Amino acid sequence: MRAGTNASDVFTALKTASDCGVASVVMTYWNPIQKYGVDKFAQSIADNGGSGVITPDLTIEESAQWLVATDKHQINPIYVVAPSSSDERIGKVTSKTGGFVYAASIMGVTGARTSVSVDARDLVSRVRSKTSLPVAVGLGVSTREQAREVAGYADGVIVGSAFIKLLLNATSEQAGLDAISVLAKELVAGVREGR
Repeated sequence: MRAGTNASDVFTALKTASDCGVASVVMTYWNPIQKYGVDKFAQSIADNGGSGVITPDLTIEESAQWLVATDKHQINPIYVVAPSSSDERIGKVTSKTGGFVYAASIMGVTGARTSVSVDARDLVSRVRSKTSLPVAVGLGVSTREQAREVAGYADGVIVGSAFIKLLLNATSEQAGLDAISVLAKELVAGVREGR
């Protein structure tokens, strides 16, 4: 954001990934969607090949307008459940979720951690008791070992902050991209080992 990234940049990146055959979702807070225009944002996601949007700060109780827009443009609204979510709450959230359920492996902000929460496996089991949707675990996965562990019990492994950290700490854009490539290969290997 400080570098001037805006919604158009996100849609361009989404289109590039989609054109390469990658099923892609966007993760964003609710405020940028509102500022851009709820229906227009959902349409832009669909027009650029996106399959869904993760909105970590949008509750299902406040998402009526978003659910109308995602249904209209046939993209998946993806909500987050946490270890602190009650089973009743998990049922309500998963009934409004499309594509997959984002299971937060730890409480708090996203970012690379040294280990995956012990609550993640239990959370995946609790989510599976409420829905047949795939369950992907995120928030803190940053190593091959963590990816292997999570892939052993979840349908998907979500990694974001680890890539961003590599890019931000790189001496050049190319060095950052090279580091991301190395980590991505390590994570893929970990997921394959965990299956």
